[in-house]
Amino acid sequence: MKQFSLFVLFTNILIAQTSFHNFGNIQVHENGQVGFHLNLSNDGTFDQNTGLVGFYNEDTLTISGAFSPVFYDMEIVVNNGLFLNTTVNIINNNNFIVGNIYTPKEQIDVGLNFLNEAFYIGESNITLINGYGHITGKESFTFPVGDDNRLRTLTINSTKVNALAKCAYFYEDPNFPSIFNSVFDTDSKDLDIFSVSAIEFWKLEGEIPSTVTLTWDSFSNINLLGEFITELTVVGWSKTEAQWINLGGSEVKGELMFGSITSETFIPNDFEIITIGGSNDIFEPKTIELANYFMTPNGDNKNDFLVIDAIEESPNNTLQIYNRYGLLVYQKENYNNEFNGVADRGIIINKNSGLPSGIYFYIISLNDLKLKHQGYLYISR
Repeated sequence: MKQFSLFVLFTNILIAQTSFHNFGNIQVHENGQVGFHLNLSNDGTFDQNTGLVGFYNEDTLTISGAFSPVFYDMEIVVNNGLFLNTTVNIINNNNFIVGNIYTPKEQIDVGLNFLNEAFYIGESNITLINGYGHITGKESFTFPVGDDNRLRTLTINSTKVNALAKCAYFYEDPNFPSIFNSVFDTDSKDLDIFSVSAIEFWKLEGEIPSTVTLTWDSFSNINLLGEFITELTVVGWSKTEAQWINLGGSEVKGELMFGSITSETFIPNDFEIITIGGSNDIFEPKTIELANYFMTPNGDNKNDFLVIDAIEESPNNTLQIYNRYGLLVYQKENYNNEFNGVADRGIIINKNSGLPSGIYFYIISLNDLKLKHQGYLYISR
């Protein structure tokens, strides 16, 4: 049986049938372990903790009160969720075991706040923050935010330490937001944006220049934003211009069903919300006509490799090949005609035998020529 020590400096504690009410000073010492099976109402001091505080219930629990508790380690085993009506601060580790943490999304100042070196473990599609996560004294962090059954993380990398940053995820149409005083018209956008997600968005606050990495999944319907993931970009609703602005896509990973995209550097506080969009083609009109290609990679030295015309004119390039389901099966920076029909990513049934016969799509970005081209590739075995 686990041992715990609860050191009370000066307390006035009321334990009712449904809540533990602190009016005084409580401290959990190092190696101390305290479990709450009732709601916690904190109207006193609960901030000098060096042990573990856990919340356990088969239904729901709530943390409320006039003062924010500061826990060293916290763990959550609350089947139907732990609800925060006041900010809870974590010094070391938050352990998601069972159940989500909920915060009121109309109150951005209430959240689970990770201080300085604090971290978390156990995040998943059913153990996450449905509401606001906060960070204090951090330069980089991945917010474990989402909705009830979907983890939709946002990673922030700032140019220096954030005094405070806040993030929440909304699985809703920005044209009809549930708690904001204004709408974010997805048709009101800068000229270099082709499309804006009408399915989801994130709210991010922070005053330090940062890049963000957003994620998507099968519910994001990324195919509505672009035919290929290379056409995606991060977009934000500008507070000053009252329209969607292109925040760039410096790195895109994954496929149409699952993936992530990283923005260029921007100041989060300049934008009401951010999401994923599709960018208009930033390349100049085509000056070279590239063909559709036919491959028979059987080792007879005839059509064994994908040889793209004019590749020698742009050694700075990127080749991407997708199957007919939109899955990325091959990607190569500085491509030099070495693709022989063998995938290097995605779902591969038998890597040694290469990709099966059929139609594939390729995108070649010839950066030196400011040319982007897409076409078809047929592999015959």
